[in-house]
Amino acid sequence: MAVTIFSIMIVLLLLGFPMMVPLIVGSFVGFYSMFGGMGQMETMVQQMMAGIRPASLIAVPMFIFAADIMTRGQSAGRLIDLVMSFVGHLRGGLAVSTAAACTMFGAVSGSTQATVVAIGGPLRPRMQKAGYNDSFILALIVNSSDIAFLIPPSIGMIIYGVVSNTSIAELFIAGIGPGLLILVLFSIYSWIYAVRNNVPTEERATWGERGQALKRALWPMGFPAIIIGGIYGGIFSPTEAAAACVLYAIILEMLVFKEMDFQALYDTAKSTGLITAVVFILVAAGMAFSYIISFGQIPQAILSGIGIDEMGRIGVLVVISIAFFIGCMFVDPIVVILILVPIFAPVVNAIGLDPVLVGTIITLQVAIGSATPPFGCDIFTAIAVFKRPYWEVIRGTPPFILILFCVSALLIFFPDIALFLRDVAFDK
Repeated sequence: MAVTIFSIMIVLLLLGFPMMVPLIVGSFVGFYSMFGGMGQMETMVQQMMAGIRPASLIAVPMFIFAADIMTRGQSAGRLIDLVMSFVGHLRGGLAVSTAAACTMFGAVSGSTQATVVAIGGPLRPRMQKAGYNDSFILALIVNSSDIAFLIPPSIGMIIYGVVSNTSIAELFIAGIGPGLLILVLFSIYSWIYAVRNNVPTEERATWGERGQALKRALWPMGFPAIIIGGIYGGIFSPTEAAAACVLYAIILEMLVFKEMDFQALYDTAKSTGLITAVVFILVAAGMAFSYIISFGQIPQAILSGIGIDEMGRIGVLVVISIAFFIGCMFVDPIVVILILVPIFAPVVNAIGLDPVLVGTIITLQVAIGSATPPFGCDIFTAIAVFKRPYWEVIRGTPPFILILFCVSALLIFFPDIALFLRDVAFDK
């Protein structure tokens, strides 16, 4: 039965159907086969409704909405100007600024695609003018945007927390360390690239210009204060922080910056509604499919076949990393999390792995896979945004992917990179 279901899903994917169709059809075939006809189809509907019922999922559309408002407003530009004023004059400073701006915007949006659009749009022309190769620029933007998967708020972490019943607040804090480590390593590589290719430096900003840039960026910097400070201080739950971010974004762009009117806000809300509908259909279908594979004991068959029960902590984490990385090379990250987390959950619980550490590693692998050929979703976002051919977008990615693999290995062998801040924040 498992072979039949997966074969049908692969055929539908190859025929070009959106991911929600193979998931729903696969779930339907599974329920039909297991329960002998149409008699238990209400169970499938119940599972789909259960998938979108958790209150924590309310945070997803709210963070998407807040990111959409900021992308259409001035917040992204002000954050870029702040970073540029402090490091733009260094060798490779423009590339470092791009990576840092992606990190900062990730800390207020939680969306890799929004980060590609908001940061890549204005900075790519400046980097081209400064003498950077376009393949390097595209690879830097695509891979730096993936830091948004780790720096809170992370939509991937929210989905993982819901599926695995893990504290989303702890996941948010645990993602900060790995995200900042990736930023440092990307910055070092950018400096090396600039030196080797003799990329000229930008003019140094005066302290007056830096002060002005800081003053202009103070309002947008309130977003991470709300998210991280509010959750860390016990003022907000992650869902409440998402709602506060939406309100703050509306006040900022409509009343303070006067960048948006009610028509623009309506258009933004409509765009967010469409994206949210797709996400929630994927979550619902993924939950029904997870029920099928769990009921059919498919995870046990797969994992026993590779001997995971005999592996230690490191072996299990390596297998999890490989599985999620390969999955996200081909399929949407949310779908991969929904399908694979229930498969590995019994093993993770059996050997006593910290679910927050596992969630951080999974989120990192999802980020890497999202920017990795052949079908990483951020690659196609970059193709659509920058209107560049596929091979040009992926040509410069190998060094960045290698760096991300190194961070993955460090997380497996040195888990405190993720868990130290979590332990401090929550007195573990």
